[in-house]
Amino acid sequence: MILADVPVVAIDRVEWLAPAALLLLPLALLPWWRVLDRRMRPELVYSSVDLVRASADGMWRRLRTLPTILRTLAIASIVLCLARPGTADEETRVFVEGVAIQMLVDRSSSMQALDFTLDGRPVDRLSAVKAVARDFIEGGDGLPGRPDDLIGLVGFAGYADSLCPLTLDHDHLLAALSTIRLAETPDEDGTAIGDAIALAVERLNDVEDRKEVKSRIAILLTDGENTAGDLDPLVAAEIARTYGIKIYTIGVGTRGVAKVPVRMMGRTVLRNMPVSIDEETLRAVAKTTGGEYFRATDTDSLVEIYETIDDLEKTRTEQRRYRQFDDFATASFRLAGVPLPPLLVLPLLLLAADLLLSGTRLGRLP
Repeated sequence: MILADVPVVAIDRVEWLAPAALLLLPLALLPWWRVLDRRMRPELVYSSVDLVRASADGMWRRLRTLPTILRTLAIASIVLCLARPGTADEETRVFVEGVAIQMLVDRSSSMQALDFTLDGRPVDRLSAVKAVARDFIEGGDGLPGRPDDLIGLVGFAGYADSLCPLTLDHDHLLAALSTIRLAETPDEDGTAIGDAIALAVERLNDVEDRKEVKSRIAILLTDGENTAGDLDPLVAAEIARTYGIKIYTIGVGTRGVAKVPVRMMGRTVLRNMPVSIDEETLRAVAKTTGGEYFRATDTDSLVEIYETIDDLEKTRTEQRRYRQFDDFATASFRLAGVPLPPLLVLPLLLLAADLLLSGTRLGRLP
């Protein structure tokens, strides 16, 4: 599945939908007006206060302002509800329309030529191709990586072999890439370019959810000519074009001659060998399918080629934001992990307690 619906950002924070209502908080002091204004205090004429003086310091007398406090808290909580505090859940989902990519890597014996470098030291062509392909997949050396794309791997020499199916599990893909080895025996050696293209077309044509795949491409890396296999590269290219599959071809190797390690008299020596790449066929394959041909003569140029392909085959990403607001006034919420009822319950409880106390032991004269 290429189209991904993945939450990327989720933020929980307390917000106020109507913070201006907090300006009404001073209204919570209104119940104290009756307590503090001497003119509002009820009075009775007694001939002597000796009878009530004994109970002046009782518990209920000390609680005589409790109804006023309850009324104050009730008004304050109502104002808080009007300000509408709550939790804002904001989520960003990313919808990805990816690219299906088959990488075709030549592992014929000629790929052991030492005309590339890595970290300043000479390496064979296959090692350089594997290193840059790894950067292309996971990012590195200026390449952004292709995390949202289906990528598969085909290795070929005298025959083509699918080493990894099209997958988003790039760890598995990179593990398969690391296992590619040079052909070691004459029976195994050769360059079956046509068969490799045909195998890549078959794998790309089997992609599920094809409507969600922006494009299907193959990247062919080889340093030679088609010398093995049953299918001509141009015939394979016509098949790819029929299925709408684009092929980018890369000729790997210096021009002229390259140093190749060979065994002579029990030891390995370097010999200059002519470089022979069928660029005409590789250009024709790319042109037939709507792709491009590139020549990589060193590691830097190989990286630049992958950068170009990155620019040509971009993955489309769309971000959509979702926002949900849970109002504390009408919805239950958690405070320090403790579940609490809606805030509107609080003023109701406070007013009920006020009415109960005012009508019983803490009642006052009107």
